[in-house]
Amino acid sequence: MMTRRALLLAGAGAAGCTPDRRPRLNVFNWSAYIDPAMLRRFEDERGVRIRYGTYESNEEMLARVMSGNSGWDIVFPTHSRLGPMAAHGLLAEIDHTRLRGLHNLGQRFHSPVWDNDLRWALPYMWNGTGIAYNSSQVTDLDSWAGLWRDDLQGRITMLDDPEDVLGACLLSLGLPFSSTEPRELLAARAAGMAQKKLLRAYLNAEVRDQLVAGDVLAAQLWSTTTAQAMVGNAALKFAWPREGFPLYCDCAAILRESPRAELAHEFLDFLLRPDVASANARVAATATANGAGQQRADPVLYPPDEVYRRGFWPPALPAAAQRVRDRLWTEIKSA
Repeated sequence: MMTRRALLLAGAGAAGCTPDRRPRLNVFNWSAYIDPAMLRRFEDERGVRIRYGTYESNEEMLARVMSGNSGWDIVFPTHSRLGPMAAHGLLAEIDHTRLRGLHNLGQRFHSPVWDNDLRWALPYMWNGTGIAYNSSQVTDLDSWAGLWRDDLQGRITMLDDPEDVLGACLLSLGLPFSSTEPRELLAARAAGMAQKKLLRAYLNAEVRDQLVAGDVLAAQLWSTTTAQAMVGNAALKFAWPREGFPLYCDCAAILRESPRAELAHEFLDFLLRPDVASANARVAATATANGAGQQRADPVLYPPDEVYRRGFWPPALPAAAQRVRDRLWTEIKSA
């Protein structure tokens, strides 16, 4: 999703010209999504070296691994990509007998709707989409419909993301976020086009600084990015809209092409340690799926149960439906 995270390079190289003969594990992750010290710790503990690469979207990752000969061992797809990746034979099944720390996952992630038996991946980090707003100038903004308010013209942004924007348009009309019904999608397109005159821009994480400065008063935004912005401006608040909101979980998966299944499972088990999960969440400034590693009760990163129940995990859409939604998104942006 997006450029949700700023670039972070991690990993250890060989010293001088001496060949590094340690076993190697190839890890491909979202950028700024792990504590580099934890990578070094795993290397030291196991006597291995990690080749660590980063990407900025699921599409970028998939373009690399679809051939089945990418050279990567572990990737971190968003939950909705797991089913299609498994169907294409890209993922190896997780061997639970090799994961001593599996019980450390939070209760919500023991049997998630997208992978009930944790057959294909381990939940790693998660977030949701809601509304960030400046409470010193805006009140009563707890509904998606609030992002269509005329009094906020020129000071609203929406995400530069078709799933989230079309989903918000649908929810604002009382329709399902993941609708594939042509009539409902046309209504969402009309809502998106009507909203354009009110918008400052379609922006992802880059809106953070504009929120802090007070230039933007309301933004459709991810909970993690909002939590980061709130550090810079105490007036910023986050609303989980009453109509409902999408949740996203990035998961650690082993590629079927990997010849290093044993070492890959050791790395997944390492990520399940509470202190490792806590360090990674702190560096990424996001919510960990590791219940034992959760260090704080932040209602933005970790919505309470009564709020969480309004959320949902969007499924993967059929290819034909996705093409329709992509076309409508293009029409909205180019209108």
